[in-house]
Amino acid sequence: MTHSAATIEQTPGGVDKSGAKVRGMFAEIAPRYDLVNRMLSGGIDVWWRHVTVSRAPPPSAGAILDVCTGTGDLALAYAAKAGPGVRIVASDFCRPMLDRGVEKSARAGKNIEWIEADAMALPFPTAAFGLVTVAFGLRNIADTAQGLAEMARVLEPGGRLAILEFSLPRNPVIRSGYLWYFRNVLPWIGNTVARNRSDAYSYLNQSVEEFPSGERLAALVRAAGFETVEMIPLSLGIATLTIATRAPQAA
Repeated sequence: MTHSAATIEQTPGGVDKSGAKVRGMFAEIAPRYDLVNRMLSGGIDVWWRHVTVSRAPPPSAGAILDVCTGTGDLALAYAAKAGPGVRIVASDFCRPMLDRGVEKSARAGKNIEWIEADAMALPFPTAAFGLVTVAFGLRNIADTAQGLAEMARVLEPGGRLAILEFSLPRNPVIRSGYLWYFRNVLPWIGNTVARNRSDAYSYLNQSVEEFPSGERLAALVRAAGFETVEMIPLSLGIATLTIATRAPQAA
């Protein structure tokens, strides 16, 4: 769920997405990251990943790349469904998060390649993967357009991109209640349980509120070289699954 960035970038609202900030923040919360996620979502994030794997299934052969993998929950979900001939690669720039993923895949007996890598400069050949996924990590990339361009580059023509990300409900009543929880309750619980000093869960709600969603995100995906962009709201719109197809020719 993290990424990498060598440069400092702040969104117009002031969220610091510099590499040092994001890497340090996720390194600090890595030991309790999975526990806090399950607590804050009530486990519904597991279902969101199940939907992702169902709607963007693994190819019958070839390779899958999970960018901003964090502790590897989505990569592991794909490993559970993919055939024996499918290579699964999970990349992230935060080593402590990757180390948790390595431990989890070893316990599960799943063969996943764990690569420490910058999402804005992926160390993979062009057209190397049939499916690229990213769960709750695209908004952490300092330059969203550059991250999407790299995902497009490493996808083979006709390959698919699946983005699972937080979003804000459109219904005004639900949105109002959700924002109150998101701004007041979630940061306090997350920061307390994760025992971090970097306000990681305050960053969470700020980054979600500032991240482009809906048609704004779809436009960024198309500009990166994708077509047939489909957006699927999940759980009343508090998360959205975006699925797109790499255009046959480079954009």
